[in-house]
Amino acid sequence: MLVLPAIDLLDNEAVRLLQGDYSKKTVYSSSPEKMIQVFEKQGATLIHIVDLNAAKTGKSENGKTIKKIKEECSVELELGGGIRSIENMKFYDGLGVSRFILGTVAVEDPNVVQKGLEMFGQNRIVIGVDAKNGYVRTKGWETNSGILYKDFLKTMYGMGVRHVIFTDISKDGMMEGPNTDVYIELLTEFPDLQLVASGGVSKTEDLVTLFEKTNGKLFGAITGKAIYEGKLDLKESIRILNQKREK
Repeated sequence: MLVLPAIDLLDNEAVRLLQGDYSKKTVYSSSPEKMIQVFEKQGATLIHIVDLNAAKTGKSENGKTIKKIKEECSVELELGGGIRSIENMKFYDGLGVSRFILGTVAVEDPNVVQKGLEMFGQNRIVIGVDAKNGYVRTKGWETNSGILYKDFLKTMYGMGVRHVIFTDISKDGMMEGPNTDVYIELLTEFPDLQLVASGGVSKTEDLVTLFEKTNGKLFGAITGKAIYEGKLDLKESIRILNQKREK
C-alpha cells in the first residue's frame, strides 16, 4: 500500500480546503516543488496533485507550476482537477504526468473515459469518486450529481476502469480518521480494483488500520493536512507499511 502525499494547487500555491470549501483555505507553501522534493526524500514514489482552479472552472491556472514540479522532482505524479477532455490529458502527458484523474467528466461524459482508456491504457486512467451521503459530487465537490456512488462505480468498472480514488468528503480535512468500512465494502464487491483511500487520514495508525482491515489490498492512501501539520511522519509511515507488506 502506497502513501500518496497530497498537493492541492490554487493560484500556484499549495493549499488545503476544509471539506472542499474554497472560502476556507490554508496556504502551506508558495513553492510546491520544494514540498515535493521533501516528500521524495522521505520515500514517496507517487504524488497526488489536484488543480483546484481547474476543478472549479475547467481551466488550469497552474500549468507552469505543474511543469516546474515535474522538472525538479523524479517522483511520479497523478493529477486531477478539471481534466475533462482527451486534449487535457495530452497536455498533461506532455508535462510528464503519469496518471490522469477523471471526476466530473466521468459522470457527465463517460465517452471521454473510454477514449482515455484506449489512448493511454488502463493503468494511467484513474476515476476520482468524491462522495457525500452516498452520492457522487462533481465540479470541485460543489454539485450533487444525483448518482449513487455504487451505481457509478459499477458503470466505470464495466467499461474497464480498474484504478479508483474514493474520497469521503465528510471526512476530508477533519482529521477524524478514514471511513474504513467503505473501502472494505468496495474491495469486497470489486476484488481486483486498484483502490486508493482519500479523506480522514490523520496519523500513521490510520494507515496501518486501512492496511490491516483491507488485508493489504488497498493500492494506496492519500494524506495531506496530517503531513503539513506534523501529525503524520511520512518517512516513518512508509517504513512501517513496507515492513508490514513484507511479512
